[in-house]
Amino acid sequence: MPQIEQLPFIFSSQLFWLAIVFGIIFFGIGRGMLPKIQSTVEAREQKIAEDLERAKSARAEAEETEAAWRARMDAARAEAAKLAQDARQESSRDTEAQVRGAADKISLRVEAAAKQIREAVTSARKEIETVAADATQDMVARLTGITVNEKEAAAAVKAELNV
Repeated sequence: MPQIEQLPFIFSSQLFWLAIVFGIIFFGIGRGMLPKIQSTVEAREQKIAEDLERAKSARAEAEETEAAWRARMDAARAEAAKLAQDARQESSRDTEAQVRGAADKISLRVEAAAKQIREAVTSARKEIETVAADATQDMVARLTGITVNEKEAAAAVKAELNV
């Protein structure tokens, strides 16, 4: 049968073209596209690392601000208690009126300071949540290939931070 006799020639020709196509694919993808993809992946990893570092520094700054606020609160309370105790020892009505005025002023200062601290903590927390949500989206997409929308990522990060 002539068809069977032609098989070695056809098979060797197909192997030759298969080797050429695989060679083109190897050099085209392996030498041309792969370095670009690797540089993109490295750039994304660096951006994620920078974002996480910024989030850590923002969190540390918020914690420092909160610690300073607590120290000022304790100092203000101690100062108010001392003023109140001195006023009671003198036990005069005029002095008591002055102490009440001073306590009110200190309370206003404390409330103003507390408001500033709450705003700073809230601002830092929002920034941390935003950066963490972005990083979460990128990590989930890279690791699992699943695309997570911004609302789901933000909700997951918020739930984790509130725990």
